[in-house]
Amino acid sequence: MSSQVVTDGRRSRLRARRRTVSALAALVVVTFALSLMVGGTFYSPLEVIRVIAGEEVPGASFTVGELRLPRAVLGVLTGFAFGVAGVTFQTMLRNPLASPDIIGISTGASASAVFGIVILGLGDTGVSFLALTGALATALVVYLLSLKDGFTGTRLILIGIGVAAMMHSLVTWTLSQAPSWSLAAAMQWLTGSLNGATWGTVAPLAAAFAILVPILALQGRSLDLLRLGDDSAAGLGVRVDRTRLLVIVSAVALLAFATAAAGPIAFVAFMSGPIAARLVGPAGGLRLPAGLVGAALVLVSDLVAQYLLGTRFPVGVVTGVLGAPYLVYLLIRTNRSGGSL
Repeated sequence: MSSQVVTDGRRSRLRARRRTVSALAALVVVTFALSLMVGGTFYSPLEVIRVIAGEEVPGASFTVGELRLPRAVLGVLTGFAFGVAGVTFQTMLRNPLASPDIIGISTGASASAVFGIVILGLGDTGVSFLALTGALATALVVYLLSLKDGFTGTRLILIGIGVAAMMHSLVTWTLSQAPSWSLAAAMQWLTGSLNGATWGTVAPLAAAFAILVPILALQGRSLDLLRLGDDSAAGLGVRVDRTRLLVIVSAVALLAFATAAAGPIAFVAFMSGPIAARLVGPAGGLRLPAGLVGAALVLVSDLVAQYLLGTRFPVGVVTGVLGAPYLVYLLIRTNRSGGSL
């Protein structure tokens, strides 16, 4: 009898999880569709479908096909990538504060990109490459420094916060040297924006997405077991050091490509995992729910930033407004109840 109760409970939780994930996917699809229809000119769902199908629709073919569609696709990919990368770090380090936003990786990408814009005068391709390099280099430094006397998540978080502060100082110094023409470009990049999205911007991120997300998915079981602690995970057959290194490299690369494409959209990587855990529960993998939450956050925030505030803002302005109080809330909750998602 008790076994049947347990089985029924598991099935009930699984059904509830599937309903929640389906609802998140539906929200992403609906918001994606709205992003294609809404703007200076409203296009009907039929016109949008015709454009996507390759038909020539006067006005809509350019506006939807060349402006809105790349922007919406970039929003989905960056949001999903930030969500997956963020929850990967939070799960591995068993702390909701262990987000790339907090532990310096995003700031390393930002410092490199701003240096490229202001000091080196690089174009979009060069800036993207520097952002990618900066994120990877920062993650490597933080990881190596945290290995002293054995790896611990708390040490990595504290070292990451310190490195983030150093990188932020570098950003501030670089901006102080910026002429007016490059200051605006640097500030827009730092805020995080989908403005100017093109298929050329989307392509590198899409390629990285197609490679790195499956790698993280295949490591999902091992990553979930790491939540039990290194000794327990090793006892269950996980190759701890190898898994951790592979997961960190994949998550950092995914985050770096997303940051290179759209800038460090504030707090999306930080918020997506805890929100997903609240919606579907901590049991089971959080990568898909967190990715969907991240995509929804970026798409909804971009619609708000573009059309509901009286003037148009970069998407990072809205996510930053949402993320700051959520950070305070998580700090209070983590202090009271511990560090797990």
